[in-house]
Amino acid sequence: MIPALTLGVEEEYLLVDPKSRNLVTEPSPDFMADCKERLGERVTPEFLKCQVEIGTPVCDDIKDARHHLTALRSVIINTAEKYGMQVMAASTHPFAQWGRQIHTAAPRYDLLDKDMGGAIRRMLICGMHVHAGIEDEELRIDLMNQTRYFLPHLLALSTSSPFWGGHDMAMKCTRLGIFDSMPRTGIPDRYESWSEYTRMIDRLIKAGVMEDASKLWWDMRPSCRFPTLEMRVTDVCTRLEDALCIAAFYQSILRMLSRLRQRNMRWRIYPRIMIEENRWRAQRYGVTKSMIDLGRGECQPFASLIEEIIEIITEDATALGCMNEVNHARTILKRGTSACRQLEVFAAAKAKGAEDPEALVAVVDMLVKETAADLPQGH
Repeated sequence: MIPALTLGVEEEYLLVDPKSRNLVTEPSPDFMADCKERLGERVTPEFLKCQVEIGTPVCDDIKDARHHLTALRSVIINTAEKYGMQVMAASTHPFAQWGRQIHTAAPRYDLLDKDMGGAIRRMLICGMHVHAGIEDEELRIDLMNQTRYFLPHLLALSTSSPFWGGHDMAMKCTRLGIFDSMPRTGIPDRYESWSEYTRMIDRLIKAGVMEDASKLWWDMRPSCRFPTLEMRVTDVCTRLEDALCIAAFYQSILRMLSRLRQRNMRWRIYPRIMIEENRWRAQRYGVTKSMIDLGRGECQPFASLIEEIIEIITEDATALGCMNEVNHARTILKRGTSACRQLEVFAAAKAKGAEDPEALVAVVDMLVKETAADLPQGH
């Protein structure tokens, strides 16, 4: 059977001071209280006070996800404005310093700080996670094994973190380089069964290195809270339409693999080192260069690989009602990701004579504007 493939999307945002364009290190406590009053459990604080996270309810399809993401972004932006702040959807701030941020006072975050030390304190990064409903546990593991192949492609389409601490890092995704200093990150291993996976979890818990499976921070994992397969590799997208494109791609890929499975077919399982190489290329170049076609064993232009994936998942995207969102990948390729746009704005400001700090402010202004660009006027 094809699984339900219901969707849930989580996004993390940064809170910006409209005067300095730096991060707000200590937002008013009334801000989160106000957000909670309007959104309930759909909004939560993050490890750092300058961050806020939203999560949709279970969405039947991409149309439902669009409705909820639009509403959630709108409420966060409007509430932030009420408290003299702006909202930025990007995986790093162009010039903010991680050492100046304050972590949220809560037992979970206090424990993380105690356990992880400087690794967690550096987490001035934001991501986007997409849950897809897969009821059967064995199918969840099988699809995780196969879907690993596509994680670098999804990452490349999402990149929004070219700057770190005021520096152009010559990376389209700086976020993962920071995140990978944490334990239990990266492309997951291959597991032959759900029981093999749970035995591994139990051994780590018994060893005392983690409390539960929520402390697995892989690029993809079976959720320990929901019957879902959670994709976690992507940067948070500045543009709402880009986020919906990636969610639709992910959902369609899972349906395609489920459909193949019905015919006793499957996607070839490649060595993790090969997938990790493409992951690195996605971090370094985003959509602008090549990636390894693991079947051919040679690098191909990223745009060509995306066209091939679109062709492969067209039947599934059509059945799921998300073909328009999948086709939006061509717009991302033509226009560039948020990382590309940030670098363009920075270069244009420099060309007009701006010094680096002024050019980075221009990048922040663009990010704030484009975070709200796909929302209804007046949010």
